Amino acid sequence: MTKIKLLTLRETPAYRVSANPAVCTTPELLAAVIGGSRQIEAAENLLASFDGDLRRIYNAQPDEIANVPGVGPQTAVRIKAALALGMMLNRPMEDAPLSVNSPGDAYALLREMEMFEQEHLRVILLNTQSHVVGIPEIYIGTVNSAQLRMAEIFRPAIQRNATAIILAHNHPSGDPAPSADDVSTIRTAVQAGRLFDIEVNDHLIIGRGRYVSMRERGLGF
Repeated sequence: MTKIKLLTLRETPAYRVSANPAVCTTPELLAAVIGGSRQIEAAENLLASFDGDLRRIYNAQPDEIANVPGVGPQTAVRIKAALALGMMLNRPMEDAPLSVNSPGDAYALLREMEMFEQEHLRVILLNTQSHVVGIPEIYIGTVNSAQLRMAEIFRPAIQRNATAIILAHNHPSGDPAPSADDVSTIRTAVQAGRLFDIEVNDHLIIGRGRYVSMRERGLGF
């Protein structure tokens, strides 16, 4: 007998999600997305296959998810879509101009970086009204300050006539504590910005569910 058959109606994942998804466990939410008679077993298999880490599921290829017992290709696509929709909740409405007036505003635009298993470096490009004119990705992978080329960081800002930028990168470990390389990078960027007449407003380090503003910490500025 499958596990869902042992539950009362009020105990099933679908019922609990419809009543109040905020109090549901991760296996319950996944089971509701998966559906079917073996949804609980499939959700448990999925979490076990990825060490219980939703970041790993988010970054996995659909065929990796589909190979988990009880999942399959169509369900794998639904799971990927559900996780992507969850990340989109953190983005502002598309019909409104995006403005960044605080580190929190910048973090809200970049929260999906929490999910990345590799280090990414992005730059928020701002105009004179602090409206976002672009968020290009500059690097993917572990990069130390000696490898960073300031020309590559500032090129998108020059191309888009941005007057200010905010650097941001993630720490896949989940700990946003700044390293010596992080301090060196922002110090060099601030100096380069003066040459290009582009203000460097901040450098955010994004961990899991939290971030550090290096300007607020007084590091490199």
